[in-house]
Amino acid sequence: MSEIIQDLSLEDVLGDRFGRYSKYIIQERALPDVRDGLKPVQRRILYAMYSSGNTHDKNFRKSAKTVGDVIGQYHPHGDYSVYEAMVRLSQDWKLRHVLIEMHGNNGSIDNDPPAAMRYTEAKLSLLAEELLRDINKETVSFIPNYDDTTLEPMVLPSRFPNLLVNGSTGISAGYATDIPPHNLAEVIQATLKYIDNPDITVNQLMKYIKGPDFPTGGIIQGIDGIKKAYESGKGRIIVRSKVEEETLRNGRKQLIITEIPYEVNKSSLVKRIDELRADKKVDGIVEVRDETDRTGLRIAIELKKDVNSESIKNYLYKNSDLQISYNFNMVAISDGRPKLMGIRQIIDSYLNHQIEVVANRTKFELDNAEKRMHIVEGLIKALSILDKVIELIRSSKNKRDAKENLIEVFEFTEEQAEAIVMLQLYRLTNTDIVALEGEHKELEALIKQLRHILDNHDALLNVIKEELNEIKKKFKSERLSLIEAEIEEIKIDKEVMVPSEEVILSMTRHGYIKRTSIRSFNASGVEDIGLKDGDSLLKHQEVNTQDTVLVFTNKGRYLFIPVHKLADIRWKELGQHVSQIVPIEEDEVVINVFNEKDFNTDAFYVFATQNGMIKKSTVPLFKTTRFNKPLIA
Repeated sequence: MSEIIQDLSLEDVLGDRFGRYSKYIIQERALPDVRDGLKPVQRRILYAMYSSGNTHDKNFRKSAKTVGDVIGQYHPHGDYSVYEAMVRLSQDWKLRHVLIEMHGNNGSIDNDPPAAMRYTEAKLSLLAEELLRDINKETVSFIPNYDDTTLEPMVLPSRFPNLLVNGSTGISAGYATDIPPHNLAEVIQATLKYIDNPDITVNQLMKYIKGPDFPTGGIIQGIDGIKKAYESGKGRIIVRSKVEEETLRNGRKQLIITEIPYEVNKSSLVKRIDELRADKKVDGIVEVRDETDRTGLRIAIELKKDVNSESIKNYLYKNSDLQISYNFNMVAISDGRPKLMGIRQIIDSYLNHQIEVVANRTKFELDNAEKRMHIVEGLIKALSILDKVIELIRSSKNKRDAKENLIEVFEFTEEQAEAIVMLQLYRLTNTDIVALEGEHKELEALIKQLRHILDNHDALLNVIKEELNEIKKKFKSERLSLIEAEIEEIKIDKEVMVPSEEVILSMTRHGYIKRTSIRSFNASGVEDIGLKDGDSLLKHQEVNTQDTVLVFTNKGRYLFIPVHKLADIRWKELGQHVSQIVPIEEDEVVINVFNEKDFNTDAFYVFATQNGMIKKSTVPLFKTTRFNKPLIA
């Protein structure tokens, strides 16, 4: 075989090869198909289990056997990646409705790894079989597997809208997808309404499909974000934990978390909250305990007496995964290409798939019914001349000769003659013509019904509606996630972040400021304050760490400094110069310092200049959120 050498630039070759690789990753690995909501590896796992008889009504089977079947026949990749995908399909905190039932350790919401595949056992869930129902009735196209030894389905029949029900997440070359799970009954109801009215708006659909329904529950905030996502495929919502308050016997309160946001690692959340407590970022938490057991998720946060539990809750919402933002990015493979899709497009694509599936199944059933009717007509005819038929068969040399004689003498077709000679004589003589006539009548009615479905689009849609209603009735469940219209603004009281403590504030004439514990102050006395040569104490007073200091300078400016931001320094040591906290000019001098507990007061400051100008300003005017530079007084 002669070699062909092509002179190509590295840039062109790399671009071409990466393009092919990207297309493969997008279409064959990371993104779900809009029709059945499955990635290729998930589809192959479910089909391998179904075709090997590992179904809901049978016993559990070792996971390793299924993984071996999938790798050997359909998915030539690593065994762990296949097992990982299989485990995910069994995790009820990841999927709204699990597609695989698993015995053994299949991981946890703490992100613990599952047991090895040789230990766990699995089988299809009852709902998963609805994805595969009628797959043997030529409902979907099959293609050769990777080594051309068998066939695999391009897509599953999918008797319910799995993409919306169980959602999907994945990252590929240039694309990512994040489709949240939804309530099965709501999705089916929305699909039924879409069938009745293809021009239905997103607003109208949202009367039936309220929003995502996460398997971990939680509270969803932001209907506008849901609507935007349903219209365009992109949107943002807030998902927060369900937190309740309990009172203990000792009078203390504790926050009880029973539901957490979707895909949040519970153990990491507990660890983060405990770190905030240990690092004293939040004041008022005594202890954090994970009390989760077989009855359900439960995290207890024990609080100190007389603390504002609502503010602590808000602080945790803001500074931990007790609350997260979820970003919709509804990308799926449609017509062989990745597309960002709104909810109407997803339902429409699913409906078109169902029309094709039901039409293909009806054609298959019609073909079988017509074939059977042809055979029944032959058997009825044979029974009407039974003696002659038996005599002819007995006089024939062999089976083939009998067939040919039946065709030639009595004008049976080849299929009818085959059916007759395949019956043993005793069965032929005992066959009840009344039963055959009854079957013939039933077949006539069935054929008429099937032809009506194929000839009448509305009748076909009614079949889809009936089957969707059956699934809804059989598998519906209550909504787990509560939806709130507005995103709640998080307000955190200062007391939560700053422990309340009485301290001594001191300021020197050269601008050195510090806060000192009352214990250090009492141990030393006022005269023993740490000073530089030539400096003297301007002012000292008892303040609270939750207060604010206003430092006024000779330039008519003031510095806004929260007391808790000041360094905690012993009374005998030198303080911190104000210029290290807020930058001031070299010739700027501190002239006075005042303490404010809050700014909701009618009190005022009076200012006078060297040139005889004077003014009065109320205290609330000095409140600001900017601490990094001097402000005009």
